[in-house]
Amino acid sequence: MEALFNPYYVDIVVFLIIYILLGLGLNLITGYAGQVSLGHAAFFGIGAYSSAILSVKADLNPWLAITLAIVITFVISAILGLPSLRVREDFLAITTLGMGLIIQSFFKNSSITGGAYGIDSIPTPSLFGMKLENMSYLIFLLIVMLIGIYAVRRMTQSRIGRAWMVIREDDIVAQSMGINTTYYKVLVFAIGGAYAGAAGALFAHKVSFISSDSFGFAVSATLLSMVVIGGLGSIRGTLFGVSVLYLLPEFFRLFQFTFIDMNYLDMYKMMIYGLLMVLMMRYRPNGIFGKKGAKKVMTKRLHKKKAVKGGEHIA
Repeated sequence: MEALFNPYYVDIVVFLIIYILLGLGLNLITGYAGQVSLGHAAFFGIGAYSSAILSVKADLNPWLAITLAIVITFVISAILGLPSLRVREDFLAITTLGMGLIIQSFFKNSSITGGAYGIDSIPTPSLFGMKLENMSYLIFLLIVMLIGIYAVRRMTQSRIGRAWMVIREDDIVAQSMGINTTYYKVLVFAIGGAYAGAAGALFAHKVSFISSDSFGFAVSATLLSMVVIGGLGSIRGTLFGVSVLYLLPEFFRLFQFTFIDMNYLDMYKMMIYGLLMVLMMRYRPNGIFGKKGAKKVMTKRLHKKKAVKGGEHIA
């Protein structure tokens, strides 16, 4: 039982939950709304730096700092989502990649973010006078994750989620059905970014030190691999993909295989992720839990909904 509560294993689960929150946000953007993003780590970093700056430099209470960081990330993500109104598919992927690199460069060179030195001494949140550390922080994150999953489920099963899925299949069809594509595209970037912002803030207060290296392209690529392999447009897929790909390197660290040089584990990890992506694109492009035929199902459902409401539009 003591081994189960070993700080090392607890930390593994803590960071796994943080990645699940990131995956949920990215799956909203890419899986449900079809807006390919290669810069999701930027939203992650915005949340982390916002909370760190507010709690360390502005001396705000960590809970208030976390809340404001989520709001800040929501607003900035909505602004950064505006290019999705003009570009699509490959061009959108390249645009988001560029934005991610620009934001990481800002983190690395700006004085407010501590430049290359980052920000340290980030305080740990307290509840009823007790610092949330080790198991208490894990329990708190589990509650946050369950709330996040519930919120995604409710959104994707609502009018908003149906609009996102039609936009994913065909922008023109969505517009012809009266869906305000501008509003829904910006909204999905804002909400997906808010999830990443929450994950970033929780990450910052867990590790107590952040630098720009934690929010680079490798994180965005890893997250996209997790979401695609698990299944686009599927909560189960996100949970599965993130859990398997995040825990895989930990499995190698735990058992210390002699045929693997642990110094190159990160390189092996990216090679495995890349190979899995190629195999999934070849044999199961929708991912393990991804849904098929969404275009026909959603179009039929929306036509039926409009007929029942006498031609009332979604937006």
